[in-house]
Amino acid sequence: MTASPATIRPPHRLDDVPGWFPVLDQVLFEWLLDRQESDGTTGDLLEVGVYMGKSAIFLGRHLEAGEHYTVCDLFEGDAPDDANRAESAYSYSSLTRRTFEENYLAFHEELPRVLQGPSSVVPGEVKPDSCRFVHIDASHLYEHVHDDIAAAREALLPGGVVVLDDFRSEHTPGVSIAAWEAVLNRGLKPICLSTQKLYGTWDDPEPIQEALLAMARGRRDCHLSVQQAAGHRIIRLKSKKDMRPPPFPPSRHASTSPLPPPSPHSPDRTKRLRRLAVDLLPPLVTRALRNARRAR
Repeated sequence: MTASPATIRPPHRLDDVPGWFPVLDQVLFEWLLDRQESDGTTGDLLEVGVYMGKSAIFLGRHLEAGEHYTVCDLFEGDAPDDANRAESAYSYSSLTRRTFEENYLAFHEELPRVLQGPSSVVPGEVKPDSCRFVHIDASHLYEHVHDDIAAAREALLPGGVVVLDDFRSEHTPGVSIAAWEAVLNRGLKPICLSTQKLYGTWDDPEPIQEALLAMARGRRDCHLSVQQAAGHRIIRLKSKKDMRPPPFPPSRHASTSPLPPPSPHSPDRTKRLRRLAVDLLPPLVTRALRNARRAR
């Protein structure tokens, strides 16, 4: 059962924000964005489809001075066609703009520019060749994803990175078809694949791939494989159970959060239970318990 926006508690940590943003993708986002920033690459950020803001909050931390950040989502607005309307009603019925904005402002001082509407509005609102990083996680319908990829290509500056969510999930064949069609016929070059996302560029991926391979081979918390397909080098990454997300600052609500209740196995709780047993149990039983503990 999905909680209504009114019952969602203010997030104290990024993990408290509902949504799908696996640890491996957090690591890859951080690495790619840090690499752009260390190389002196400047440009705007764009996310198409934000749900309740988890990845948008993460991206917002990488907004540099002079850059702009735009997000686009239907929220509770009208979908452009019946298929998209049915998809929104089924998967995103609890999503409202207010929920997204409250979650985002829990971690940042200012909101990004919010476009409330279908992703088809993006080309008219985002300048061509202006973005260094675009994350597409909106409709799963082929026609919409096809157009979102075209919008990303127009928005990206040379060397920019696009990330396509749900490119391989069994319930999103429209994304899979649009993504691989872009690779085979529209010039998109894969940088790497995670379990959930395809990372790509319309420029030469080799410099990024070489650096990525060096990074991945230096880690022990992810599986790495390299394959060739249709003239493309395909780098596949999969997290191991011990992979941890990059550190992320707590929200403004964290400072007002009450202390968590003591663990059932905490030393203080154990001592209190022992004192209570001494007070309540008959002396004969208490001595027997002490003798058994000493024997152990």
